[in-house]
Amino acid sequence: MSPQPAAGPAARQPRVVAIGGGHGLAATLRAVRTYTDQATAVVSVADDGGSSGRLRELLHIIPPGDLRKCLVALAEPGSPLALAFEHRFTEAELAGHSLGNLILAGLMEVARDPIDALDEACRLLGVRGRVLPATVEPVVLKADALGGPVAGQVAVMATNDIRSVSLVPADPKAPAQVLAALEEADQIVLGPGSLFTSVLAAIAVPEIREGVNRSDARTVYVCNLRPQVPETEAFDVAMHLGALAAHGVSVDVALCDTSTLPLGNPGVPVVDVDLARPSGLAHDPVKLASALADLLG
Repeated sequence: MSPQPAAGPAARQPRVVAIGGGHGLAATLRAVRTYTDQATAVVSVADDGGSSGRLRELLHIIPPGDLRKCLVALAEPGSPLALAFEHRFTEAELAGHSLGNLILAGLMEVARDPIDALDEACRLLGVRGRVLPATVEPVVLKADALGGPVAGQVAVMATNDIRSVSLVPADPKAPAQVLAALEEADQIVLGPGSLFTSVLAAIAVPEIREGVNRSDARTVYVCNLRPQVPETEAFDVAMHLGALAAHGVSVDVALCDTSTLPLGNPGVPVVDVDLARPSGLAHDPVKLASALADLLG
């Protein structure tokens, strides 16, 4: 009997960088983790509301809430610790805080380096991939709107007719680990999520915007399923892409579902597929994973 040939090396998994914040980025990460273990989340840290805002102001740390959501999204589904991270207290001084936010705050204080703290949280949760902040510097999101300038993420979320967003200070540094991930990426995914207060809040870090544009990876924009009132009221897909272009962001393809959001006249290639859960209120991770995996390369 002839000897069997030795098995070749396992195929390298695609390196995917997902950029944004909040529930939208978490939805992308749940999809991405199904086709690669090499996912890096780059998370906006402009949040100034709720538990994150309170901890940010009290402890002078980067806001943990969106980072927590991404950690949970990349953790093993059903992990008891990941479920506990999402537990939110309702009584006395702890009211409104999630356990995960408090753990991250403690890790950041002990580690002194937010990235070391997040790497330890990844280890504790068995995260497949890595979660990184867009910057470790304290930043404030600022919007130029038709009614005048608006400062602070919560205030910007309540604003319509937004022309552009930026950060104060205008040029915070991106972590070296983020820039390395962008340089090595096979695919970069922007969105879904709040266009101005999550996606562009992360892209507003100049080195991240430059890293995205310089990368050889295919950059995919995952469009929201519907307008977000008032932030993107009356927006269609083309208007989302126009806002990205106006902020200096180049994308190769947009992924959208025009059964829930009009297309308009986009200037980049579009893949129009069913992406929604049965409720129509959120992206289905299985459908999103299939569509994103098809766009690799």
